[in-house]
Amino acid sequence: MTTPHRPTATGSRARVLGRVRAALADVPPAERPDEVLVARDYLDVHDTGGPGELTDLLHENLTEYRAHVHRTTRARLPETIAELLAVRGSGSVVTPPGLPPEWLSGTGIVRVPDDPTGTPLTAARLDAADSTLTGCAVAIAETGTLVLDAGTGQGRRALTLVPDHHVCVVRAPEQVVASLPLALPRLDPSRPLTWISGPSATSDIELERVEGVHGPRTLEVVLVTGS
Repeated sequence: MTTPHRPTATGSRARVLGRVRAALADVPPAERPDEVLVARDYLDVHDTGGPGELTDLLHENLTEYRAHVHRTTRARLPETIAELLAVRGSGSVVTPPGLPPEWLSGTGIVRVPDDPTGTPLTAARLDAADSTLTGCAVAIAETGTLVLDAGTGQGRRALTLVPDHHVCVVRAPEQVVASLPLALPRLDPSRPLTWISGPSATSDIELERVEGVHGPRTLEVVLVTGS
């Protein structure tokens, strides 16, 4: 029986593998990774500001990523959403299961409800809709990131990836955290998480920015900051 030839690692690859072998030299063969307690004494947040400052930081970083950020109160939320959809010229909006009905009480717009357990909207139907409206699970101030976990009022991932216009409502300060390490304990890793920092964007080899390739071309974030 001929032993298959295995090429010898050379150059940078050999150096990297050599360092890995050296680092693992004193590890018992039977030891499992989950049996070793790793010290995690690093800082989990860089900004120690209050809730208002975190909301300001989230606003600033979302804007830096070219999201359109609006502030409103709970009482004015339906009016604010109606104004955004009117400016956009939206005639229909996709709504996920569990979305508070009062969010759209200020509009006469056609609602396109998604029913993932019955007859979910097709990609073509989602593409034909003018906008989609959702909530979120958590928002990260330091990175300007919204996280959706397909929970109540958020819907499945396709709802926020196919339509060209996404309006996302964030309840501040309760849904706003300072950093990623503080956001992760709020999230269930078994759920389909969608991380959003601004509208969908990519760049070609000449670094020309193109928006709307992998998701909505326009992201509007409504920060609900008071009653």
